[in-house]
Amino acid sequence: MSAGLVGVAAPAASAAAPLRVQILMFDGVEEQDFVAPVEVLGLAGKLTGGAVVSSLVSAGRPGPVKCTYGTVVEVPRSWSPGEADVLVVPGGGYTDRNGPGVHRLNADHGFLRRLAASRALPVGICTGTMVLSAAGLTKGRNATTHNGAKADLAAQGTKVIDARVVDDGDLITGGGITAGLEVSLWLVERFLGAKAAQQTEVVLEYERRGTVWRA
Repeated sequence: MSAGLVGVAAPAASAAAPLRVQILMFDGVEEQDFVAPVEVLGLAGKLTGGAVVSSLVSAGRPGPVKCTYGTVVEVPRSWSPGEADVLVVPGGGYTDRNGPGVHRLNADHGFLRRLAASRALPVGICTGTMVLSAAGLTKGRNATTHNGAKADLAAQGTKVIDARVVDDGDLITGGGITAGLEVSLWLVERFLGAKAAQQTEVVLEYERRGTVWRA
């Protein structure tokens, strides 16, 4: 798929034209926020013969990333905006403004400019939505985030929706740490179809929670 085609009327992904998803990694990232997309999208890709391809990418230089609870992940490459149809931005570290996590990303103005200019579909999970907000991508839009950050998100001009997943067309967000499961399954359904999403749920032995709010 071409990144420029991603949006409300994006064509369905297939093995011949897979959905390319990059999952952003940074020091302080919440383990569950990125592991859920890795698991769900990896499984969906396997079940569909390669209709979705996901990879971990670094917000900065490639190398080891230390997550919220001490897990160290070796990230092989940096984010490449032109090589992604979807960019998943997890959260982490929101309550510590001086430590590793989303606040350091939000202080990197060069990164935020690249994020704002990207044609990839932005997907915020938990407080990853606050990074999208810092890049100006949620202002005047419908979105959600972790309960502890919703007041901040609203103060930044976002229309906060109390839903598990909010699909505002060319912006998708999920509320809360475990919402990465629902967000990822919704991506599978939106781009690969309901059958692929249902098959993925069966193998995971997981039933989606909450509501998908659509504009």
